[in-house]
Amino acid sequence: MMEWIRGHRALAAALAMTLAFASLMVWQLFFEEEYWMVLFPAGLALLWFFLARFESVLVFIAFFTPLSLNLDVTYKLTLSVPTEPLMILFTIFFFFRVLVARNYDIRLLRHPVTIMVTISLLWMATTSLVSEMPVASLKHTAARLWFVIPFFYACVQFMKDPKLARKLLGAYSISLAAVIVIATLKTIGNYSDLQTVHRVMQPFYNDHTAYGCVIALFIPLTIYFISEGSRKAKWRMESSKWTIGLWVAMLVLLCIGVVFSYCRAAWLSLAGALLMYLLVRAGIKMRWVVAGIAVAAIAFFSYQGDLLYKMGKNKQDSSFTLAEQVQSISNISTDASNLERLNRWACAVRMWNEHKLTGCGPGTYQFLYASYQRSYQLSTISTNAGDLGNAHSEYIGPLTEQGVPGAVIVLLLFGTTFATGVRVYRTAKDPRVRRMALAFALSLLTYYIHGIFNNFLDSDKLSVPFWILTAAIVALDVYGDDYSSEVSEMKRR
Repeated sequence: MMEWIRGHRALAAALAMTLAFASLMVWQLFFEEEYWMVLFPAGLALLWFFLARFESVLVFIAFFTPLSLNLDVTYKLTLSVPTEPLMILFTIFFFFRVLVARNYDIRLLRHPVTIMVTISLLWMATTSLVSEMPVASLKHTAARLWFVIPFFYACVQFMKDPKLARKLLGAYSISLAAVIVIATLKTIGNYSDLQTVHRVMQPFYNDHTAYGCVIALFIPLTIYFISEGSRKAKWRMESSKWTIGLWVAMLVLLCIGVVFSYCRAAWLSLAGALLMYLLVRAGIKMRWVVAGIAVAAIAFFSYQGDLLYKMGKNKQDSSFTLAEQVQSISNISTDASNLERLNRWACAVRMWNEHKLTGCGPGTYQFLYASYQRSYQLSTISTNAGDLGNAHSEYIGPLTEQGVPGAVIVLLLFGTTFATGVRVYRTAKDPRVRRMALAFALSLLTYYIHGIFNNFLDSDKLSVPFWILTAAIVALDVYGDDYSSEVSEMKRR
C-alpha cells in the first residue's frame, strides 16, 4: 500500500482530499442540515470545466439555450437560467485568458465584420451614458456584452477548428427539436383558439414570433447539412447515414414547427431567403440587389398613400387557414397584431424626433413608449401602461434608442456580414467552404428579414445562433484556405 502511495502521490492526495470533503459534506447535510454544501462539488466541477474544457462550455450553453427559463434573480434583474450566468462566467474567463496569453488573432480584429461589431458595442456604451435611464441602458449593454463576447469574439477564434460551428449548431438544434415536439403536441391539444396556439411554446420561448424566427433560421442550415451528407463531402470527419437521417428528421420537425408557429414574418423570411438564393446562384451582383431594394423602398414611400389605402381595405384577420393567414399580412385595419406593430413604430418615431443623434438610450423603449401612444392608434392588445416590450423592429429599435448612428451601424453590420458570406461563396477555393458560407449567410438573412417586424437580439434564444453564424462567416473568410489545406492533407494520409 505504501509503495503504491509513494508511486502515485498526486492521485493519493486527491483521493484523500475527496474523502475528507465527502465526509465533511455528509456531516453538514445529515447532522447540521446545511444543504448549501452540495453546491461545492458542483462549483468545483464547473471550475474544472472552464479551465480544462473551455471551448466545450460554449457547446454546453448552446445546448441549454432553447430550454433555458427566465428567472428573477433579484427584484430588478431577470436572467435566463442556466445560460446567462454561464455566459457571464465565460466572459470573465475569456478576458482573463486573452490578457494573460495575448494570443488573439489580429486578423480577426481587423476584419470588417468584427470592426462593425466593436463599433456597435462602443456606440451602445456611449449612448448608455447619455440615456434617459442610464442604469437600465448600462444593464442592457452589459447583457449584450455577455452575448457577443462568448459567441462572437471567442467563437470566431475557436473556429480555427471547423468542426466547432457544426457542434454548436447541432447542440442547439437537439434542444430546439425537443421544444418543437412539445409545442406541436400542445398545438394539437389546443387546435381551436389561435391565441392559445401562439403561446404553446412557452415557457421556452416568449411567443410564437421568436419561436418561428429561430425555426426559420435553422431551415437553411439543416438543408445544407443534409446536402453535404448526400455529397459525401464531410467536414474533417466521416458522416454516417444515420447522421443524415437525423438531419432529415430535423428538417421535417422544423417544417412542422414553422407551419404551426403561425408566424407570418418567419414565412416571409424563408421566402426572401429562397429568392436571394436564386439570385446568388444566378450570379447577380450584390450591388444590383442593393439597388433593387433601394428602388423598392423609394417606390413604396412615393406611392405609400395608394398602398396604405388598399391595405386599409383588407379585413382578413389572422386565421388557422394558411391562405387567409398570408392574406392577413397586409391587413392594417382590423388585425390586432399588425395594428399594435404600427402603434409601436409610431411611438418609436415620436421618441426619435426628440433624440435624433443619441436616442433615448439602449433598452429604454419598453419603459418610455407609453406616453408616446395616441388613442387613435391603439389596438385591442395595447395597454395604457405601455408594458408589452420593445419596438418590434431590429432597425427602428436602434434608431429610437441609439439615434441615427445606431440604425446605420445595424444596417452596415448586417450588410457587411451578408456580403462577406456571399463573397466567400464566390471566391473560396474549397467548394465545402463556399457552400457553408452561403448556407450561413442565408440563415442570417432570414433573421435580417424577420428583423423588419421584430427584434430578438436582447434575448439568448436568438442571440446565440445569430452570433455563432456571424462568427462562422468571419472564420470562413479568415481561415477558409487553412480548412482547405487541412482537408487535402487528411486525404493524402
